[in-house]
Amino acid sequence: MTITEDRAADAASPEIGKARRRKEDQRLITGRTRWTDNIQLPGMLHLAMVRSPFAHATISSIDVTEAKAASGVIGVFTGEDLKDIQGVNITAWPVSAEQKTPDHLPVAVSHVAHAGEIVAVVAARSAAAARDAAELVDVDYAELPAVLDLKEAAKDEVLAHPDLGTNTSAVWQLDSAGQGSGGDVEEAIAKARESGIVIEREYRQQRLIPAFMEPRSTVVDPTGEQVTMWSATQVPHVLRFCIAATTGLPESKIRVIAPDVGGGFGGKLQTTPEEFATLAVARKLGKPVKYTETRSETMVSGHHGRDQWQKLTLAAEKDGRVTALKVDLMADLGAYAALVGGGVPVLGAWMFNSIYKFDAYQFNLTNYYTNKTWVDAYRGAGRPEATYAIERLMDELAAEVGVDPMEIREKNWITHDEFPFTTVAGMTYDSGNYEAATEKAKELFGYDELRAEQKRRRESNDPVQLGIGISTFTEMCGLAPSRILGALNYGAGGWESASIRMLATGTVEVITGVSPHGQGHETAWSQIVADKLGVPFESVEVLHGDTQIAPKGMDTYGSRSLVVGGEAVVRAADKVIEKAKVVAAHLLEASVDDIEFKAGTFGVKGTDKGISMPEVAIATWTGHNLPDGVEPSIDADATFDPDNFSFPHGTHLCAMEVDTETGATKMRKYVCVDDIGTIINPLIVEGQVHGGLVQGIAQALWEGAEYDEQGTLVTGSFVDYTLPTSADTISFVTDHTVSPSTYNSLGTKGVGEAGCIASTPAVVNAIVDAVRQFGVNDILMPCTPERVWKAIEKGRSVPGEGERDAQPHFDEGVPNQDPGAASEGSQA
Repeated sequence: MTITEDRAADAASPEIGKARRRKEDQRLITGRTRWTDNIQLPGMLHLAMVRSPFAHATISSIDVTEAKAASGVIGVFTGEDLKDIQGVNITAWPVSAEQKTPDHLPVAVSHVAHAGEIVAVVAARSAAAARDAAELVDVDYAELPAVLDLKEAAKDEVLAHPDLGTNTSAVWQLDSAGQGSGGDVEEAIAKARESGIVIEREYRQQRLIPAFMEPRSTVVDPTGEQVTMWSATQVPHVLRFCIAATTGLPESKIRVIAPDVGGGFGGKLQTTPEEFATLAVARKLGKPVKYTETRSETMVSGHHGRDQWQKLTLAAEKDGRVTALKVDLMADLGAYAALVGGGVPVLGAWMFNSIYKFDAYQFNLTNYYTNKTWVDAYRGAGRPEATYAIERLMDELAAEVGVDPMEIREKNWITHDEFPFTTVAGMTYDSGNYEAATEKAKELFGYDELRAEQKRRRESNDPVQLGIGISTFTEMCGLAPSRILGALNYGAGGWESASIRMLATGTVEVITGVSPHGQGHETAWSQIVADKLGVPFESVEVLHGDTQIAPKGMDTYGSRSLVVGGEAVVRAADKVIEKAKVVAAHLLEASVDDIEFKAGTFGVKGTDKGISMPEVAIATWTGHNLPDGVEPSIDADATFDPDNFSFPHGTHLCAMEVDTETGATKMRKYVCVDDIGTIINPLIVEGQVHGGLVQGIAQALWEGAEYDEQGTLVTGSFVDYTLPTSADTISFVTDHTVSPSTYNSLGTKGVGEAGCIASTPAVVNAIVDAVRQFGVNDILMPCTPERVWKAIEKGRSVPGEGERDAQPHFDEGVPNQDPGAASEGSQA
């Protein structure tokens, strides 16, 4: 066998769909990682941040004399010292022209708006010396009243930022009647009050803390022609832009590198005060500096997620066919409008209607400021909140009608033969098959058998009741279409870039603008390129996360990496093939029109003549025998901007056992069947799904950030913030159906957030289903044993009330908020 034949045989086995072990894992599991905190530079200093203990205060004075005199200290810097060079934390998504946005300085100068805000920075020869000296900085505060409750913030009696005159940041609405995608929601609800069903419920999305493995860390070297920043970030390109836009440094003089990043879940898509403060001190001193946060700093000052009150009004006919949905949403932004924080609730606007065919829809959002840590994207970003609400509500509708919750979903969902389908929210879903995913999930779950067991337990008054939870969800993935983002006032594009370099030795370099933090991009991209170019998987090297190596990109978030970035790689590979065809035709003495490319070999139609891609690459590199006018390169760049989002979906089924005497819950079984389009690497997908499931389940059962009355985070460590471990979970049953996306050539849809979006309502639905016969229709998350037990006892004492006392309604005086459960004239 010739070398050409041998390479073609190696490349003949398709890589796409193969369960490859990740290329990245070898260095990760053997400790040869490149974490930011591993970086050591000659003469490097270490930083510690002095943080406000108060949720709201003015800064009267800062005395740094004692700290400056401490052993090993090189300098102590206040906001006043850094104000001319420190820049500002910007928001990239002002959701309305009227949005009120307070200045967010990296190091506060005169005013702090949440506990944990930075007021001074200490630079010392060691991290320990810096932390010790930070305790010696004497700050005199004048404490101000703090607003810590979202509903209290709506009253404007206490202001998080007095200079704004209100706690309202922005108001935003999507109305189906106004945009022509549906009817008038108020008319539909009024009609249902007369002759159908109207259900009103209020749900709470508690505040969560992204608990990534690696704390945030930043190293800055200002000593060369460029300023180089290493950061544990998801967004090196965005970070470089924000630095240039706010500090005056030319963008060409800034290099940002995201080395190995130990998880993010949205928690590292921020441009942080710590990054800007580290840069400012490095420039001030002219020396390399490093800052690595402690875990408690991560929890108190890294951005949080969720934190919403959702009021929903659903109208339906008496048989359960839904007709209208109205959403009134209150979102807590915390102390500041984060990078995309104000837009996160907006993302949910197109997902509250989910997979269901409503005739009318209205979404009303008000964003508020409070004196708590700022809120931004957390895994799912707006989509989990919406999915939770509608899936909980569909269970409530089933209870009203008196049918199985699965039946009410089947009655209302988009059927597979209706795709592409434009929803009442105006979003066009291109493909899907909810019936197929559900049928497979029910079979794996043993749905009918578990329902029969549930019935037996209820009839026997078993103290341990069984509940079955359903979540049939979809989400909008691949955050990208630049025109759509522009229409929503988003401050950046959504395109993605990739380059492919064909090296003379037959290997391939792939440069991608997305920046991974654990997803396996190096492996998946290698599989895509190996298939496209017909080269061995091992011959592909993927480069990323360095703005000098990969100068163009929009980074990683919103399940966009494969859907947008992967397609950019495909298009770059297609360009390589087309350029290589010209060279191959010349070398084979044939017309370009007669050249065909298959399994890594360029052949002449109707002959056995052929030449491999690596052979074309080296011939191009030498330049000895090229067609006239052809440059010696078959390298290619591509940028992809899709026409629409992608829409993965799935059916998740959960069985929970609830001890009615103690409120203790136990997961019995969990099955999910996801449709994420084409699967590149099943092993990676399995890991993504499992990780997402645990995060979503954790919101349902364990996690929640809590503040005391003074605004101090009382869940500031893993002693109090109950993060689950593997011992707290069960083995999940996962499977897939495939309906490829039509918006990219790979047919991929995205998987990074699916498990986290779908699992939370599945678990809570199961718990409520187990105890609904006691009059319980909701339990606030996390569903701790105490809360479950109290809900059961309340339901037993006041039939039909359930957890109503634990679900305070929107306060009087808040616009568009009327208390109530099921309306008069309904079947409640």
